[in-house]
Amino acid sequence: MHHTSTGSTGNTAIPSRRTVLAATAGAAAALTVGPVAHARDDDRPLRRLISRMTLEEKVGQLFVSRVYGHSATAPDQADIDANLREFGVRTAAELIAKYRLGGVIYFVWAHNTRDPHQIADLSNGIQRASLALPRGLPALVSTDQEHGIVARVGKPATLFPGAMAMGAGGSRSDARTLGRIAGEELRAMGIQQDYTPVADVNVNPANPVIGVRSFGADPAAVAGLVAAEVAGYQRSKVAATAKHFPGHGDTEVDSHYGFPTIKHTREQWETLDAPPFRAAIEAGIDSIMTAHILVPALDDSGDPATLSRPILTGILREQLGYDGVVVTDALDMAGVRTKYGDDRVPVLALKAGVDLLLNAPKLDVAWNAVLGAVQDGELTEERLDESILRVLRLKAKLGLFDDPYVSAREVDRTVGTKAHLAAADRIAERTTTLLVNEGRLLPLSRREHPRLLVVGADPASPSGTTGPPTGVLAGALTELGFTATALSTGINPSATAIDQAVTAAGDADAVVVGTYNVTASSAQKTLVERLLATGKPVVAVAVRNPYDVARLPGVRAYLAAYSWTDVELRAAARVIAGRVEPRGKLPVPVQRADDPAQVLYPIGHGLTY
Repeated sequence: MHHTSTGSTGNTAIPSRRTVLAATAGAAAALTVGPVAHARDDDRPLRRLISRMTLEEKVGQLFVSRVYGHSATAPDQADIDANLREFGVRTAAELIAKYRLGGVIYFVWAHNTRDPHQIADLSNGIQRASLALPRGLPALVSTDQEHGIVARVGKPATLFPGAMAMGAGGSRSDARTLGRIAGEELRAMGIQQDYTPVADVNVNPANPVIGVRSFGADPAAVAGLVAAEVAGYQRSKVAATAKHFPGHGDTEVDSHYGFPTIKHTREQWETLDAPPFRAAIEAGIDSIMTAHILVPALDDSGDPATLSRPILTGILREQLGYDGVVVTDALDMAGVRTKYGDDRVPVLALKAGVDLLLNAPKLDVAWNAVLGAVQDGELTEERLDESILRVLRLKAKLGLFDDPYVSAREVDRTVGTKAHLAAADRIAERTTTLLVNEGRLLPLSRREHPRLLVVGADPASPSGTTGPPTGVLAGALTELGFTATALSTGINPSATAIDQAVTAAGDADAVVVGTYNVTASSAQKTLVERLLATGKPVVAVAVRNPYDVARLPGVRAYLAAYSWTDVELRAAARVIAGRVEPRGKLPVPVQRADDPAQVLYPIGHGLTY
């Protein structure tokens, strides 16, 4: 049971929720975990709620929006300005009142996620604002906390390895633990819906948007890990979200910036893309996110899946039997905006079978378009009621009608505890993958290689709170008894940076270099080749895609860490130092750079000591 004090800001008491609780008494208790039936006796309290809503309130329940600021009522002036510019309101509380939003999504760039206590206070402020309205309903607070390279909540919360690292670990038990602990921490901060796990099967090494966000290239392995992670989140009363339906794994276009086409046949879709989504549905997944991709084999109309009735209603609802919440991927992405205007997209998404419209680029345009479509008869009010019922069922199942508030005590007791951080470290140790170890260069010995130089890419932290990678690796190796110096050379090292690294290598006994998505023409190749030419032992760590190893055949020891967050880098350092043995196995095949038809390292490859 969460305490209803507002946490660390000393805000005033919470308004009475008796009216909402009375209307929904018993609804939450009767909800089942599995895919829900179309009509049920225990829906009656929720249907009564819907029958009392105005049309405007109904439209609002279908929208989940970003909002700027660390506080629901007193954001910084820059965030007030951003809210005025984009929404014509000053605060989250005003945005909820204006549009009667069903939910809010948190982002780092919207300044929603400074620290756990602030996040909890923001969540409470959002709930307070929503419930204080006439016929007020609790809000669904969501975020993209995939872990690995996509994380919106940073330290001191626990950060776990990302999906491909978990795929390398291969442990369903670890995936369940990740879901449970990550869910407990989100829930303590008032976030009840997490847009994870990624259920896409990454069969294309050139995929620019999924890559290490996927558990791997084997549909059965991905399906098992998806189901396990979902079970963990459900145990923590957080709604997991399988994405991106019908499968975003085989694309060379990023749907944030373009409109990808998936060329799989219907049979290929059934064997490659569908299994993880089927597994998620069997596990009782609470929500599924659509993809802004074209899949001609499933719908040849030229519409993205997000707007496709044959895909969302025909396949997802009718063939796969899913009756939970369907949420769009963000509607400000190019993939869904190339064919129709921002006023048509939300209407077409609802007609296709979507329940929640996520992050419309112009909320007023989208909201008024849906309202107008009902008034004009293009959408019926019954169609809206169907989606609202699914959304309210989810809110009831998550206990938001009983008590949507969180407490400072719960944050202190749950977020970033020693036990949680230790669990993340143990899981990370099982994911680090040793791809190459010629002449048994690894583990490095403190006697033979006491002085280490750590160079390479320092991509920005996914959460803004970890890194830089070279510094984290050097620090971890120093703690393990080496004398390690960090020198950031970047993702595109300049000739000067390369010269500096080569000079610094002269004073080191061995060099550790972090590589990041190396291409044929990458200056990172030049850096590594120049370091190899010094004659010093070079250990490379791929801090994102494991495919880097194919571009650097001269490296004698190559590790895959799958991400550059601290937990994965510290685990890689322990492997380099021999404190733990590498146990990860490749969850994707690595093809030869000079002949992609040939597999250099197959799925399941991974050396140990």
